[in-house]
Amino acid sequence: MLFRTRVAPTEVATAGGDPVTGPGTGAQAGTGAESGTEWYQQPPGTDAGPGTDAGPAPGADDPAPPRPPDPLTPAQAFDALYAYCAPTLVQQTYLLTGRRRLAREAVERAFQLAWHRWPEVAVDRDPAGWVRAAAHDYALSPWHRLRPRQQPEPQPTDPTGRALLTALLELPPPYRRTLLLYDGVGLDLPDTAAETEASTPAAAGRLLYARATVTARLPEPVAPDDLNRLLATLPSGVRPGPTKPPALRARADLRARRWIHAAIAFTTLLLTTTALTLHTAPDHYEPPVPPGAPVQGVPPKAAPGPLSRTEQKLRAKLRSATAAGPERLHPEAH
Repeated sequence: MLFRTRVAPTEVATAGGDPVTGPGTGAQAGTGAESGTEWYQQPPGTDAGPGTDAGPAPGADDPAPPRPPDPLTPAQAFDALYAYCAPTLVQQTYLLTGRRRLAREAVERAFQLAWHRWPEVAVDRDPAGWVRAAAHDYALSPWHRLRPRQQPEPQPTDPTGRALLTALLELPPPYRRTLLLYDGVGLDLPDTAAETEASTPAAAGRLLYARATVTARLPEPVAPDDLNRLLATLPSGVRPGPTKPPALRARADLRARRWIHAAIAFTTLLLTTTALTLHTAPDHYEPPVPPGAPVQGVPPKAAPGPLSRTEQKLRAKLRSATAAGPERLHPEAH
């Protein structure tokens, strides 16, 4: 249980294979069913080769120094971090949300983000704290309030536990997170203020208000120092989901590839639109055509009047003449 404890730094491997400070060794994380033996195993020890016998070498006074163990690969270090931190992170996130499914989803998303940024997480001074902050941020996102609850959450059987969970969920999210980090996880006040992105006096004020509100709602008087015990025993029945670290790593890689493909598609669409705009846009200035205006003072066009006597005779002659034949080719002489 990570309540009231800090993560013990041990050796994990970076993406390049160099040892860095991490949450636990493979031997610690791979011991016990709860620790995730089926997810992570310590690399097999190196067999004694020439010059590495445990006993003294022939003709030498001192025994040869033992060969140091091989550094963990990034996948092994990630699996060890998950096996060491996932159960407690799910319990902490459940205290923040009161929803088991959301707590498991937040922890899985945090570990997917950690694998996506593993070179950054591996060299962090507190990888467990990095994943914890990511899980808490995701769990306290205001968008989750719009998600409908598919089924009612099982409540604790203990009346004190039910009252404590109800009082926690009625606190504002910053106050709830401050109380959990200080009294549940065991961080000191400056670290609590840094993780909640607040000043130290503001974190102290939130802590005092949250303590007073929670203890006043409990059915029996509880000292503020006893809140750690109650917070540790309340989510004891909450466990991580069935997802294993290899599946988390695969989902993180798939999500990264999808984001890359989406970025490539968006960039291609943007470039195509820009090229089409440049091709169809005019390359010179065309002044607009001014609107027409009526011209005043121009007499209207006169219609043709009646034919004169001479024009009437000519029309009658043309109508009576032969329309074909030699007469049409030889004009009449006058």
